[in-house]
Amino acid sequence: MKGTYHWSMNRSKDAITLLSVLLLVLGCHLTKNQFTAPFTFDVQGHRGSRGLMPENTIPAMYKALDLGVTTLEMDAVITKDKQVVVSHEPFFNHEITTRPDGHGVTVAEEKSLNIYQMDFAEVRKFDVGSKVNPRFPRQQKMVVSKPRLADLIDSVEAYYKSKGLNPPAYNIETKTSQLTDGIFHPAPAEFCELLLSVIQSKGIQNRVTIQSFDFRTLQYIHEHYPEYKTAMLIEDFDKRGLDSQVKDLGFTPTICSPAYALLNDSLVERCHQLKMKVIPWTVNDKTSIDQLRTMGVDGIITDYPDLFKQ
Repeated sequence: MKGTYHWSMNRSKDAITLLSVLLLVLGCHLTKNQFTAPFTFDVQGHRGSRGLMPENTIPAMYKALDLGVTTLEMDAVITKDKQVVVSHEPFFNHEITTRPDGHGVTVAEEKSLNIYQMDFAEVRKFDVGSKVNPRFPRQQKMVVSKPRLADLIDSVEAYYKSKGLNPPAYNIETKTSQLTDGIFHPAPAEFCELLLSVIQSKGIQNRVTIQSFDFRTLQYIHEHYPEYKTAMLIEDFDKRGLDSQVKDLGFTPTICSPAYALLNDSLVERCHQLKMKVIPWTVNDKTSIDQLRTMGVDGIITDYPDLFKQ
């Protein structure tokens, strides 16, 4: 009996030792996967792919997806009947717009064509894809209108699935300013609620970042919907440094998105110290893209996502 007991004890010890080794190997495997997962550089198609297709349109988003972007960047405005429309300006820009009667919009009249004072049924009559924009000579021309955000999301979601592509992220800018509340758009609270209502109805909130130059909209999102990612857009520092801007915002956003000419090594380093990703705009040449990647930026917003295919 004593010999049998000794054999059983040894067998139990062997089993425990083997289990310990397996747990150690598994732990090392999980740790390795946790800390060596490949970094995904965020290629963002500015207004879809503005350099190649009419900006902020569904075809521009399709083109960006075909070129492998990870994030579709776009802008949102509000109509009179409370529809969220994808548009950079809250009016019809003279550079890209043809009236329903076939005449081009002039500089003098563009701001009178206020989307916030139009129902969406009227907005969709304007063509924003046929007019030649000399700043983007490679842009394909077509008759196309400004889409509702809801329709754009439906189209994009169906397109990437039909093509077997990865699901894209969405980076949506709120086009608001304290000077134009009630004139070109609702105040931040109403604007954000209308925008997020569309996003949540489509079930894509975990793939959305809300960006803005208007800190009020970012503050509203952070206070009421803290689960959303936010991006602080910076056009210049206006004698205020990065830390001062973050202090004025009142919280640290997910992303800092400055004009790319503002960037240097120390600014990128400081953003990363503050746990912010750095995704500059709008970078349209290969040399600048390479320089910014050397600085350690986390992504780039570009009108020409095909530059990343070169």
